[in-house]
Amino acid sequence: MNIQEAKFQYLLRLGDSSLIIGHRLSEWCGHGPILEEDIALINIALDFVGNATSLLAYAGQTEGKGRDEDALAYLRDEREFRNLLITEQPNGDFASTMARQFLFDTYMFFLYEELKNSKDETVAAIAVKSHKEITYHLRHATEWMLRLGDGTTESHERLQSGLNDLWMFTSEMFDMDEVDAMLIKEGFAPDLNKVKTAWEKRVKEVIAEATLQIPTSTFKQKGSKEGKHTEYLGFLLAEMQYVHREYPGAKW
Repeated sequence: MNIQEAKFQYLLRLGDSSLIIGHRLSEWCGHGPILEEDIALINIALDFVGNATSLLAYAGQTEGKGRDEDALAYLRDEREFRNLLITEQPNGDFASTMARQFLFDTYMFFLYEELKNSKDETVAAIAVKSHKEITYHLRHATEWMLRLGDGTTESHERLQSGLNDLWMFTSEMFDMDEVDAMLIKEGFAPDLNKVKTAWEKRVKEVIAEATLQIPTSTFKQKGSKEGKHTEYLGFLLAEMQYVHREYPGAKW
């Protein structure tokens, strides 16, 4: 693997994660528990899709094979996607969605804080813009963690259940491979060990304040870096890619 290929794979990992979580959040449109929250979730979804557009466009330029962001989003199959597994998990109830968002948004916050220092000017610029949005996302998710965790007995139990179900997907956020090693050396990408330390500290603080418990399960589900996904991604892509594949090349 050369540097160009490593950069392409890394950009796919970032862009795909934002694209898939954005699509998941868009599924809340018209289903939010209150009107303001319905609007908030859709705005957050749009932020993620905007981030994905920038990253996948740059990935296409880096690859140099004529694929733009639309081709990468709509014309790849399941095994070609590199999104983190946590992003493709079903929304479940509102508490489960907030648990997923808190775990993922905390990761994104500290990752993009590091990416702002990338020696690649395009990545750094995307990170600077996106980090402002992610700061809001994390504040929003944290507020709901505290409201639901330290709320009623039912809201507490639902949120704890969501954390328990999603915890197995958190470890792969910080797994590093040949791609990471090459790009860390180039100053393109950050060392995820630093991100992990900050993530663990913030997550433990909020979970404690929300009167919740850190899940005790040590089972780890991973594989996204090799294109191995849960059963949910295929169904998500079938829905997300339908119009583009049904009318290839259409413009409107």
